[in-house]
Amino acid sequence: MLLAAVFFGLFFSVCIAALVWPRPRARRRGPRRVGRPRVSILVAARNEEATIERCLRSLAAQHYPASRLEILIADDGSTDNTAAVVRAFIAGKPQFRLLAVPGGAGAIRGKTNALAHLCRVATADYFLFTDADMALAPDWVSAMLAAATPGVGVVTGITTAGGGLFGRLQGLDWLFGLNLIGLLADHGLPATALGNNMLLTRAAYHDVGGYEGMAFSTHEDLQIFRRIVARGWGFRNLCSPAVLGVSAPQPTVAALLQQRKRWMKGTTDLPWYCSGLFGLYAAFYTVLFWPGLLPLAPLALLYGGKVFLQTLFLHAALRRVGRRERLGVLLLYEPYLCLMSVLVLAYVLWPGPVEWKQRRYTWAEA
Repeated sequence: MLLAAVFFGLFFSVCIAALVWPRPRARRRGPRRVGRPRVSILVAARNEEATIERCLRSLAAQHYPASRLEILIADDGSTDNTAAVVRAFIAGKPQFRLLAVPGGAGAIRGKTNALAHLCRVATADYFLFTDADMALAPDWVSAMLAAATPGVGVVTGITTAGGGLFGRLQGLDWLFGLNLIGLLADHGLPATALGNNMLLTRAAYHDVGGYEGMAFSTHEDLQIFRRIVARGWGFRNLCSPAVLGVSAPQPTVAALLQQRKRWMKGTTDLPWYCSGLFGLYAAFYTVLFWPGLLPLAPLALLYGGKVFLQTLFLHAALRRVGRRERLGVLLLYEPYLCLMSVLVLAYVLWPGPVEWKQRRYTWAEA
């Protein structure tokens, strides 16, 4: 009982701290940037015919001079009509280019190879990365650039998901995790970047040898973030409507489990404080429902307290990015989280490959 009291005391202290811990005001380091620098926007696409036009429309609608944008799309061996969709959309838009991806350089392959090829072709001093299933806010380029002050090598935006109820619950998952990571970053604790909403400076990218200088991984964004930060470059994790990206949701539970299995592999490389934070949250159910540990009344009180604080945190996360959600959906996130946690754990433990962009990798390769 004493151990349970210590655990729940720590758990709720962390939850309350996440709600009330003040975020420091962003301080501009170095002089203001004069003019509009050229920017390379890089999109790796594989079998994205259903979503990529949505992404391209959002990039074409950026509140940034088209003449200062270089938007490079890599067709990474698509077997569907991705290339045809892109060609039709970019006709008459000189800021866009479609590229075919050559074979891998060194150990890299798959999407990482496509990204490396895009970086070799890009000509600007700022690389902005997004995925083909993303739609970005109109001020995305400007807001990300504003955070790339002198000494900052990597900037990460915020992501959610759209669609129906299943997609919106996935979106809450994105916002929950990324707001915790952003809170750590605001207090100087680096965790990770997000490859679907990320800026790297050319200087920082080449300082760490680029993607070619890394061992192959299916979480290349975490890898390059860690290398850049280790070299002494600054980092920013932003959370505002201007840097919001809306991902297309995973269409089925099976597809969502495939995505989360890859993410779970990535969590093995997170810093201890980040893994500990998510591990503490995951352990809540195990301790709470341990047979015979707690009487029914305190069990219900603790569970209700967790749902209450979680709902407040999600509400605050939504407000930060200028979105709203009905209370019923916020409350429905709890059973969604419980069910998906069990399914993901079972799926990860079940022997099988990690699937990423219609390619299969062993757990060790991923």
